[in-house]
Amino acid sequence: MTTTPFEAFDAAAIHEGNKALGFDHDAIAEQTHELLGRMTLAQKINEIRGLQPEPIEGLYYAGGDDELGIAAWKMVDGPRGARTGKATAFPVAIARAASFDVDLERRVGKAIGLETLAKGGNVLLAPCINLLRHPGWGRAQESYSEDTHLTGAMAVAFVSGAQNHVLTSPKHLALNNLENTRFDLTSDVDARTLHELYLPHFKRCVVEAQAASVMSAYNRVNGVYCGEHPELLTDTLRRRWDFKGFVESDWFLGVRSTSESIKAGLNIEMPFGKFFSDKKIAAAIEAGELTDEDIDTAAYWSLYQKVAWSIEEGSVAGDSGSIAVVESDAHLDLAREAARKSFVLLKNSSDVLPIDRRSTRRIAVVGDLADTVNLGDRGSSMVTSTKVITPLAGLQAEAGDCDLRFFATDADFAELGEFDVTIVIAGLTYLDEGEFIPSAQAESDGDDLARGGDRDSLNLPTDQRDLIERAAAASSRCVVVLQGGSAIVVSDWLASVDGLLMSWYGGCQGGAALAQVIFGDADPGGRLPVSIPRSEKDLMEWDTQALAVPHDLLHGYRWLDAHQSTAEFCFGYGLSYSAFELNDLQVQRNGDGFVVTVSVANTGSVRATAVPQLYVSVQNSQVMRVPTELKGFASLELDADETRLVQFQVADEELCFFDEAVDDFRLEAADYVFRAGQNLVELPLLRHWRFDGSAWSETRPG
Repeated sequence: MTTTPFEAFDAAAIHEGNKALGFDHDAIAEQTHELLGRMTLAQKINEIRGLQPEPIEGLYYAGGDDELGIAAWKMVDGPRGARTGKATAFPVAIARAASFDVDLERRVGKAIGLETLAKGGNVLLAPCINLLRHPGWGRAQESYSEDTHLTGAMAVAFVSGAQNHVLTSPKHLALNNLENTRFDLTSDVDARTLHELYLPHFKRCVVEAQAASVMSAYNRVNGVYCGEHPELLTDTLRRRWDFKGFVESDWFLGVRSTSESIKAGLNIEMPFGKFFSDKKIAAAIEAGELTDEDIDTAAYWSLYQKVAWSIEEGSVAGDSGSIAVVESDAHLDLAREAARKSFVLLKNSSDVLPIDRRSTRRIAVVGDLADTVNLGDRGSSMVTSTKVITPLAGLQAEAGDCDLRFFATDADFAELGEFDVTIVIAGLTYLDEGEFIPSAQAESDGDDLARGGDRDSLNLPTDQRDLIERAAAASSRCVVVLQGGSAIVVSDWLASVDGLLMSWYGGCQGGAALAQVIFGDADPGGRLPVSIPRSEKDLMEWDTQALAVPHDLLHGYRWLDAHQSTAEFCFGYGLSYSAFELNDLQVQRNGDGFVVTVSVANTGSVRATAVPQLYVSVQNSQVMRVPTELKGFASLELDADETRLVQFQVADEELCFFDEAVDDFRLEAADYVFRAGQNLVELPLLRHWRFDGSAWSETRPG
């Protein structure tokens, strides 16, 4: 066994190269005040708004002043790649979260940041970190998980990686988790739920990774639009978290007022100044609704980050980036790695996977999606790559001497029984889920925006269920590869297939990665970042047309656990081509927290990816606590018969609840059970500790 522990979250490695962590804030503040003092009111107003409603070569400009030598912000989406011209399309965020690999996500963020820089951008409008309150949310694919700890860790890694090169903008603050009514919806929430569940991942981006900006959401929270919400934008961001970045609105309908938004803490209206226009601001000042100082404050934070990052025309900190990095071999290799590590093997009866090329003669590949470019939704996160490897192309390239034949969805399947194995590619597309854009609710091709929206049902569309059932009935052995952006209910057809692999939207190299996993050249390294229920009725009420949605501490695995509902596939679940054992859980105090270690052994015959997970249960609490919460995870590849010690850090802060009486987090006297295992349900290792209000003690050593 290797004696050096594997750090589940190596903070030094994750934050390496993040420019924001090296700033001299006293010097920046002094320079910013000096610059602000030389500006006219008109110049300050220009700094707090976008400059045009349509992008220029994919970039949205904001602020800037030639006379003062102030460069403009050049903002660009993307959670899965730079949305400007051709760029590397990485797997969607929920797929990357399925890897449970923070180092991988850091490298993806770094690559997307570098391509953004090479395309002339300086602000990357990512990551999207709204929780999946319900897996039917249209933009689930853009975010990471139903769990705040997993979301926070992946988001921090992305932000620090990308901020090696450009500013980032975690979005959308806050509680943006329903698409169809997002412009009018109020997300209603109590303070405890807000601070314990829906804000911690934002806090980590701001406090740990020093995210340079944050995007506000379209929706309302407790009846107040997020773009004019002082509790979120000032009380939380500025006062609680000491945020030194700027807040920009979501596009067009993200701002609903002039004076209310500016005074609440919104710093930049995007993509142009409808409410932050010269005329409306002048009228607000004349009416006494705004002061010159209010404009100073809004402009200050934009200027602060320009000074901090040494923003110059065409560059960030003097580095303009090389266009050669865009879709470079290194980035395509990374996209392929991210895809194969995201695939989650959910069923593998009789070891139908991997397929042995030496003993398999004939393979059938079934379904139109096998030969379709299917990268995810076509909203603001859409990325266009020069070449996309489809599942069919990937399998054909790696099939070797196998006779591989493609059957379209409407083909006659009578011959499938003559094949050794059938691979069905089925699932969802941009027509079924994605960002909801009212002005573009039509089918589209190429670079156009598209339909998107929330899913009313978690079941597959009828034609896709029929495809699976027809193929399974005609085949001797059948493997289904599902494409999609979140949980899909599979209960009605699962028993009829031998294998099930969740491949999400796998990016431009998804087909190549799929072939590696199908033929056993790589292990499926993913685990579920979202629970898959047996029935959508097992989850909370889901109304895609709701205008008011109550939020509480229960959703996802928390809801299922609290209601004693068994998931079809639980959070953290995933099979492997190998087998693992966890042993010797140790929990020790270390300062204001715990160091937790567990031994992880690959007991199988092939190199594969282990994903040990750490959960905590709080017993004898004064308040309602969810039964089990994720507090740590790791992803590491182990050779056959290799054993490695994995180390987790759990701060006392992560064990607190938010006490509304004191308006802060509080560590209460209670019993704390540390549980380790390979998914939420399989947690065989336990350690019991108690906090008596002043000291910790282990109550039942393992």
